[in-house]
Amino acid sequence: MIYEKVHSKAALAASALGAISLLLATGCSTKNYVRSQTTPIIQHTNELDDATATNNRNIHDVDQRAQAGIQQAQNSANTASQQAQTATQSANQAQQSAQEAVNQADSLASVVANLDNYKQVADASVTFGFDKAVLTRADKAKLDDFAAQLNGSKGYILEVTGGTDSVGSAAYNYDLSQRRARAVVQYLASKYNVPPHRFYLIGIGKDQAVAPNNTAAGRAQNRRVEVQLLSNTTGQEPTAPAQTSMLSKPLPQ
Repeated sequence: MIYEKVHSKAALAASALGAISLLLATGCSTKNYVRSQTTPIIQHTNELDDATATNNRNIHDVDQRAQAGIQQAQNSANTASQQAQTATQSANQAQQSAQEAVNQADSLASVVANLDNYKQVADASVTFGFDKAVLTRADKAKLDDFAAQLNGSKGYILEVTGGTDSVGSAAYNYDLSQRRARAVVQYLASKYNVPPHRFYLIGIGKDQAVAPNNTAAGRAQNRRVEVQLLSNTTGQEPTAPAQTSMLSKPLPQ
């Protein structure tokens, strides 16, 4: 009787241990199964996150390049617009300078009422280096010879015409031709005390070439200033002074 009770208790304990072992084994198996099923999902999720991050970076880079391209295109458009405006302004200045030269050429009769009484009695021509408006020693010697005839003239005017070769824009050459003419005027006025009202200046730029511009020798001849001594045959002074506004402008050094 006692043996049966002991045996029954032992069997019950063994059964309990077996059940616990079975539960533990089942629990471990369940965890392993869950792990085996969830690990690929987690890895795939991480891969998706990495891919999303990469795509975001790529989109950001593309956007930056697009913005840079748009800005560069805008800058190029602005530059082209500015260049077009500059070209238009230069063209307008050239046209205005040309008109001023024509007006001056046509206005000699208006500033000298009795121009028909004037005859050319002497002339001189000096040439300049490329893009220069400075008299050389040889140029001054020519002007000295020319000025020697001023003392015997009465009621005279000096027509001073500056020219250039064909290199450069029209607007620049009009200005250069006037600077060359002013160099001659200032030399004669300062050294020989020629009154400013005796001078009549005109800058014709490259409009009236005296030699072909397709040779170096021809271009050198066109870079000139021509001075004409016009004397009144009646001995009277001009009834109106010649234009002298350019005399107040300093020459570039």
